[in-house]
Amino acid sequence: MTVLSIDTGDIQTIEKFAATGFITDATTNPLFGSAPSAATIDLAIDCLSIELGKRILGIVQGYVSTEVDIRLSFDAAASEARARRIIDLYEAAGVPRSRVLIKLAGTWEGVKAAEALEKDGIRCNITLVFGFCQAVAAAQAGATLISPFPGRVLEWVKANGGPQAFSPAEDPGVVACRRMYAYFRKHGHATICMPASWRSSTGNDLLDEVRALAGTDRMTISPPLLTQLAEDTSPLPRLLTPGAAGTAAECSDNGERLSEAAFRWELANDGAANDKMAAGLRAFAGDTARLVEVLQAHPGWQKA
Repeated sequence: MTVLSIDTGDIQTIEKFAATGFITDATTNPLFGSAPSAATIDLAIDCLSIELGKRILGIVQGYVSTEVDIRLSFDAAASEARARRIIDLYEAAGVPRSRVLIKLAGTWEGVKAAEALEKDGIRCNITLVFGFCQAVAAAQAGATLISPFPGRVLEWVKANGGPQAFSPAEDPGVVACRRMYAYFRKHGHATICMPASWRSSTGNDLLDEVRALAGTDRMTISPPLLTQLAEDTSPLPRLLTPGAAGTAAECSDNGERLSEAAFRWELANDGAANDKMAAGLRAFAGDTARLVEVLQAHPGWQKA
């Protein structure tokens, strides 16, 4: 059965959906919780994220994902250090690391940071995943979870000369997620596949991709789509199952260890992954920069 995570940092909205029993986890972005001298600003970002995470964890029963400053996505050592500070802050506040997912971008450096963190029991969510090589690298690094974005892959295909509509089963974002899920099962990786960011394959139903990936480990779903899903009375058959995944046609990969050079080459040759990850990094960095500006202008900060 697919476990649902709500894609918002709004406390009242999380409370509303947690009360229904539909969700167990919550995912936040730098727009919701991130941060003014450089080192002090960075600490303020992390403290804000932890305060928001603590409140959310008082509502949901599962994980909360807290993101490492996206601007560190090409620095493995700095990403690891920030992640460890986030966990230290959570633990100092009485939150066990077992309830926190450290969110890192699906760059080579983000994956390497996750590999080091996972060895110390710090669970990681590799986000901004659009290509198969990112999923393979994350699984081979022992990441707890990946967040692939099927809707963004579909957007890229449509914007770059592809068909403007697909059957849900042939949606390129759905196909990519199925392949990732199948790879994990075929090669014995425990990494969770948790798709997020949904679009309509057919152009007629926003639940197209959700239905087509029913049975994946987890999903991150926005409040409007959660409402639509709750009100939908049509059958929702499970289409992804662990037993069938290993023999699925989309999983012919041999499980060979992925090198840094191979990762970078495959990413560069995957137009959707290369373009969409770069766009995602810019967007998240813009959110962080806006929050820094707000804090710098805050009267309380200026007095301090």
